[in-house]
Amino acid sequence: MQYETVIGLEVHVQLDTRSKMFCGCPADYQDAEPNTRTCPVCLGLPGALPVINRRAVEYTMMTGLALHCSIPDFTKFDRKNYPYPDLMKGYQISQYDLPLALDGYLEIDGDPGIGHDRRRIGVERVHLEEDVAKMQHFPDGDGGEGYSLVDVNRSGVPLMEVVSKPDLRSPEEARQYLTSLHSLVQYLGVSTANMQDGNFRCDANVSIRPMGSDTFGTRTEVKNMNSFRSVFQALEYEVERQRRVIEDGGQVVQETRGWVDDREVTVSQRSKEYAHDYRYFPEPDLPPLNIGRDWVAQLQTALPELAPQRKARFMADYGLSDYDADLLTGSRAMADYFESALSELNPDASPDAAKEVANWILGDLSRLLNQDHRDIATSPVTPAGLSDLLSLISDGTLSTSLAKTVLEEMYATGGNAADVVEEKGLAQISDTGAIETAVAEAIAANPKAVADYLDGKENAARFLMGQVMRITKGQAQPELALRLVQEGLEAQKG
Repeated sequence: MQYETVIGLEVHVQLDTRSKMFCGCPADYQDAEPNTRTCPVCLGLPGALPVINRRAVEYTMMTGLALHCSIPDFTKFDRKNYPYPDLMKGYQISQYDLPLALDGYLEIDGDPGIGHDRRRIGVERVHLEEDVAKMQHFPDGDGGEGYSLVDVNRSGVPLMEVVSKPDLRSPEEARQYLTSLHSLVQYLGVSTANMQDGNFRCDANVSIRPMGSDTFGTRTEVKNMNSFRSVFQALEYEVERQRRVIEDGGQVVQETRGWVDDREVTVSQRSKEYAHDYRYFPEPDLPPLNIGRDWVAQLQTALPELAPQRKARFMADYGLSDYDADLLTGSRAMADYFESALSELNPDASPDAAKEVANWILGDLSRLLNQDHRDIATSPVTPAGLSDLLSLISDGTLSTSLAKTVLEEMYATGGNAADVVEEKGLAQISDTGAIETAVAEAIAANPKAVADYLDGKENAARFLMGQVMRITKGQAQPELALRLVQEGLEAQKG
């Protein structure tokens, strides 16, 4: 039997505010000593009263608007009750029946493997809550249970949850949805969205059903996925696991399963809790919010240019291909870097300046960044530095191959192009006499290549030019070197 996959994603996004959701503690907890970003409110001490973070509310509304959601006139916060050691108050302040944004969508590239092109994935809701504390587990080393500690620094950090509808039909579409949402929140500036730091976390609800059926199968929730790659792998595994269970005559059990990255399997964690088990009720210490239409209109006007619009502009204004524009606008930092480098470069330096800048960013610079697992926002080579390097190519100071060497040195040291060229003696040689000397040496050392050329094998001239480049350590001006090689070979005919 053929089965259809049904996936819905719940994405938690830590909002990039200065203070926590309901108190004035700093929200930058990542590098802080444990339990140093706390106060009576986020510690859950008796009598402490929360105060709503306005910026977090605005960031959530902005995200909802960018996802084409409706923003209701009235919203409120609720208490979500469940006992767990990382929940300082014994409940979490969240939103239940009246969230900040409802009924939107996100457009993604569909999975061609299942015949899907561009798709619109429904967004059920976007709501705002507070993050919980962080548990750290320490085994005793002798096979015993060990002990656990709680770091409260993360407790109370603003957390936005984006809940999709069950519209995704493959792990690949889930990955496309996640990368698109990741890009969107970064473009909006509402979150750094670093998955490795836990700023962007995903849970998935997965089920399968016979192809053509409109009835949902029993779903499992998959947690502990901390990268786009692990989300894709976990969903692929879980879909196959459910298919095997059904075909072996069993039944899929509704439960929460965790992804074990080093084993590449999902494992059962607990039976699935239902929403009513949380015993939601309105938060009595916080007033409901009446969202004025003027406030919504102001936020709508303030939305920045997002990736799809920027991609279209890059293609229209700079003549970039769909492929290059898509890569450059995949992150806001990359798109900003490109436009900044291009604005620094003299437009007359090259007839294809935009394409040249794009090629260097997507090629050699990205290669260096990927080797160090760095984002372009932290690149040692600044946009101005890259444009200076390209100017040295266009004025003949550097060949393309020498420029690659200079770029690597700039990346390693943070130096500028002109200084690297001077310190390393990497300027291109355009002196005819110096190149003629290297040509004579190459011709004398390679009689077989000379004979091949005289026999009509013109590619031999290219080989000898390569020898000239080796002798000059890549510094000979390539076109001049090739011309002088050809002249030297023609002289051999006489």
